[in-house]
Amino acid sequence: MLLGFVLKGLEMELTQFTRLCRHYAAYADETSQNLPGFFIFHQETTSSFEAFVYQPVICLVLQGSKVTTIGDQCVELQVGDALLVSHDLPVISTITKASTKEPYLAAILSLDLGLVRSLYQQIGDTVGPATNVRSLSTGPADPTWLEPLGRYIALMDSSIDAQVLGPSIVREIHYRLLMSPIGGMLRNLLSVDSHASRVAKAIQRIKAEFSFSLSVAELAGTAGMSSSSFHDHFKSITGTTPLQYQKDLRLVEARTLLADANHSVSSAAFAVGYESPTHFSRDYSRKFGSPPSRDVGTVISEARSVLTITA
Repeated sequence: MLLGFVLKGLEMELTQFTRLCRHYAAYADETSQNLPGFFIFHQETTSSFEAFVYQPVICLVLQGSKVTTIGDQCVELQVGDALLVSHDLPVISTITKASTKEPYLAAILSLDLGLVRSLYQQIGDTVGPATNVRSLSTGPADPTWLEPLGRYIALMDSSIDAQVLGPSIVREIHYRLLMSPIGGMLRNLLSVDSHASRVAKAIQRIKAEFSFSLSVAELAGTAGMSSSSFHDHFKSITGTTPLQYQKDLRLVEARTLLADANHSVSSAAFAVGYESPTHFSRDYSRKFGSPPSRDVGTVISEARSVLTITA
C-alpha cells in the first residue's frame, strides 16, 4: 500500500515536472539565461548513434528512450530514469524511441564538482566510500532531488528570483543527488585524495593533451598512483582503459571536425593526434561502424553544445 502511494506520488511529480520542462523548452530563448546549467533536449526521430563527451550532469528522461554506452558499460534509459555522470566520459548514445507526436525529451542539469566537494566538511564524516560504482550511474527518478529541481525550473520566468534563490536550490539539488542511490561516485569524489578524484585529475590531463602521446606511467604520475593501480582504478571508474579513453576522445573530436566541410579526413586525423590517416580511418570505422569519409559535412546534434567538451 505504502509503495503504491509513493509510486503514484512520483508519477504525479514527473507529470508536473514534464509540464514545466515543456514550458521551459517553448520559451528557451527568453528564459534559458535565467537558469545556468539547465538544458532541455528534444528530438523527434530515433538516431543510429551520437558520439559525445559527457560532462558531469544529471539527465532525466521524460519521453522516449535511449541507450548510452562507454567501454563495457551499456545502459538503457526509459521514461522516469535518470543518468548521473560524475566524470567527463566519451560515450556513444542512441535514441531508440522518438516521434513527431511524442519526441524524445530529457532534462539536463550540469553538475558542479567544486560544489559537491564544498559539502565535504559538513557531511564527509557521515558517509563512507561507495563500492562497485562507476562514473555512469542510472536509476529511477528520486523525489528527494526531483522536487528541488522542479523548484529550480519554476524560477525560469523571473531573472531576479533565479539570481537570488537559484544558487541555494542548486546546492540543495547537489546535496540530494550526493545522498541518493545513484550518487555513489559523487560521494567518492568528496575527498580530493580519493581514487575517484585522482582519476579525475588524470582525465583533465587527457582532455587537455588528447592530441599528444601520453603513457599510462605519465598519467599515473599525474594521479599520484602506481601504473598498475592507476590502470585498474581508471577502468573500474570509467569502464575503459586510459589509452582507450584518449583514443575515444580523439575520435569524438574528429567526428566533430569532419562535420565542418573545411576539414578533410586527413586534416581531421592529424588535428586529433594521428600520424597516419590510414590508422585513423581504421580506428574510426571500428568505433563508429562507417568510414570517416561518410561523415564529412554531416549535421551535428544541438545537444553537443551542452554535452561535449572540446579540450
